[in-house]
Amino acid sequence: MKRRRFLFIAAAVAFSGAARASITTWQADMFGGTVRVDLRGPRGLAQAVSQGIADTIAEIEAAASLFRTGSALNRLNATGRLDDPPPALLDLLHLAGQVHGMTGRRFDPTVQPLWRALAERRDTAKAQAAIGWERVQIGPPARLDAGQALTLNGIAQGYAADRVRSLLLAAGYAQALVEMGEFAAIGGPFSVSVEDPSLGQIATRRLAGNAIATSSPSAMMLGTGFHIVGPHGEPARWSTISVEAQSAAMADGLSTAFCLMPADEISALLKQAGGVTRVTAVDPAGNVSTF
Repeated sequence: MKRRRFLFIAAAVAFSGAARASITTWQADMFGGTVRVDLRGPRGLAQAVSQGIADTIAEIEAAASLFRTGSALNRLNATGRLDDPPPALLDLLHLAGQVHGMTGRRFDPTVQPLWRALAERRDTAKAQAAIGWERVQIGPPARLDAGQALTLNGIAQGYAADRVRSLLLAAGYAQALVEMGEFAAIGGPFSVSVEDPSLGQIATRRLAGNAIATSSPSAMMLGTGFHIVGPHGEPARWSTISVEAQSAAMADGLSTAFCLMPADEISALLKQAGGVTRVTAVDPAGNVSTF
C-alpha cells in the first residue's frame, strides 16, 4: 500500500436538541502530498482549531520537509550545521534516535545519501561511507558529519499526526480520527483497513485512542529495488508491516524499521517496548503473521 500523503480528521461532538455540528474543511500540501482537514464541532471552536492545525502543519513542514526549499532540515543537510534548530526538528531528531536504538540501528535517518544514490542509479560506496546516526549531533547546534544528510520521512508524518491529535484533545474533542498515511485516534472505535500491494486488504483494525502505521516497501520503487532499504543497503524482509501503538510517531518509525528485521527480533523488541500493542506482517510469499 502506498503511503497516502493526506490528513483526514473527522471529529464528532454531541449536541442536544436540533443543534448541528458545523464542518470546517482545510486543505494544503505537506511532505510532497495533499493535507486535508475536516473538522466537526461548535462553530467558534472549529474555526480556532482549523487555524491551529494549519499552523502546526506549517511548523512541522518548515522544520522537517525535504520537499520545501529552505526548510530547517534542508538547510542542515546543505551546510552540515544548524545553530538554532526549531523545536519540531529537535523533537523529531530525539524521536529518531530513540527508534534507532530500539531497532538495533535499522532505523537510521542518515540513509538519505544512499537513498538518493540508489534512486539515481549511482555508485553507492561514498553514500554508504557517510551513514551512521552515532555521528549526528542533535544539539543545539545540530551537526552532521562530512557527506551526511538526513531524511525524517519515516517518522515525520506520525509525529505530525500526534501533534494534531494533541491539539484536538486540548480543544475538547472526544471523538476524532487523524489520518496522514498513519492514523491516530481520539475515542473510537474506528475501523482502519490494513492493505498489502499484492494481496489488497489483509485486516481491519479497530482504533480506540491509539494509533497505527503501515509500511510496504514495494509500494514505491527505488532504482531497481524497493524504497525501504537498510543503512547498509540491505533489502526489506517483508511485503507489509503494520504497527499499532499509543504514539503514531513510534508506530511510523517502527513500521519502517521492522520491514528490515526478522520475526524473532521483532518479537523480542515487542516484549520490551512499552506502548506497542500489535504488529501485522506479510512476508514476500503472502503469509500473514501477527506478533
